[in-house]
Amino acid sequence: MEEFITAHKSELLSSLITFVLVLILKFGFTKAVRKVGKLGDFNQVRTNLIIKYISIALTMTSLAVLTLIWGVNFKDLGVLISSVFAVIGIAFFAQWSILSNVTAGVIIFFSYPFKIGNTIRIFDKEINDTPEPVKDIFVIEDIRAFHLHLRRNNGEMVTYPNSLILQKGVALISSFDDNSIDDNLQAEDATD
Repeated sequence: MEEFITAHKSELLSSLITFVLVLILKFGFTKAVRKVGKLGDFNQVRTNLIIKYISIALTMTSLAVLTLIWGVNFKDLGVLISSVFAVIGIAFFAQWSILSNVTAGVIIFFSYPFKIGNTIRIFDKEINDTPEPVKDIFVIEDIRAFHLHLRRNNGEMVTYPNSLILQKGVALISSFDDNSIDDNLQAEDATD
């Protein structure tokens, strides 16, 4: 054991520094995301989901750094990595919408002006297929990693993908609850 430690002193020290740096970054990013979540009054589940994404990214980055530190044979590693990326690439191509919805979920967490409980209008003809006069008004019930749960003013629950919420026009009407949607719409109609 002593021979291994003396022979690989620099690699062990670099590995220790990498682990400490990753822990510090994880702590810092976690604290920053929790602060953004608290300032934006975001749901705790959404905040924890973003923290999970950051942890996965830091883990993958630290594995890449440790591979460089320990001097793994790149020819053997190259074959392994190219095979893994080929399989992952095919899987992502087949499931590109899942990846785009997760990415959109992260973007919605950090930069969108609406949150759970807000009333929104989505300018999408595919979702507006009900015969009601104001059919494109929804209350945001929940924001998940892949989709939003929206409730129409007739009580119907709609699941809407995160990637579409970034692509379609969305108007923030108010932060009223379910019962005041009709009152808010009548007030809008009166001003028009």
